[in-house]
Amino acid sequence: MGRNNLYPIFLKMHQLQVLIVGGGNVALEKLTFLLKSSPDANVTMVAPFFKEETKNLANRFDVKLIVMAYDESFLYDKDLVIAATNKTEVNKQVHKASKRKNLLINVADTPELCDFYLGGIVTKGNIKIAISTNGKSPTMAKRLRQFFEAVIPEEIDDLIENLNQFRKGIKGDFATKVSKLNKITKELLTAQQE
Repeated sequence: MGRNNLYPIFLKMHQLQVLIVGGGNVALEKLTFLLKSSPDANVTMVAPFFKEETKNLANRFDVKLIVMAYDESFLYDKDLVIAATNKTEVNKQVHKASKRKNLLINVADTPELCDFYLGGIVTKGNIKIAISTNGKSPTMAKRLRQFFEAVIPEEIDDLIENLNQFRKGIKGDFATKVSKLNKITKELLTAQQE
């Protein structure tokens, strides 16, 4: 039986510089996914051409489009790289150059060349759930995302805000605060099961 040893993190994408290499369908999919979760992400895309849909999305979200063939110089000042061209050799060049510069890279549809995966993400206000299948089944991650989107109520954000206010008002040391919050959230779960 396999095990997913990936470590999930939540990145502040507005503080990072992302490069997407490619302008076709896969690049559009990666851009759409990224902007859905982090609409304020700093993204630059480079490709000899861009789909009209990509241009429209880039205009709406202030994504910088560079109409040129990929060159290693585009990696300067970047934190994350996504190689999403339909040319295996270009994707391998981007991977090799990114690794030399110690940049984290995702090569679309090539798990063995990825430092990170773009899994399924559910967002309901301040709640965000990341779903990973260890790169083995993006379709399953998508189905799980759809399931969680359907079962988590929109009002969950009100509950989060109320718990945040309660947390700020609790007196005592860290252990006491954790104990009180655990008691309240446990009661919420048992009340929901009734």
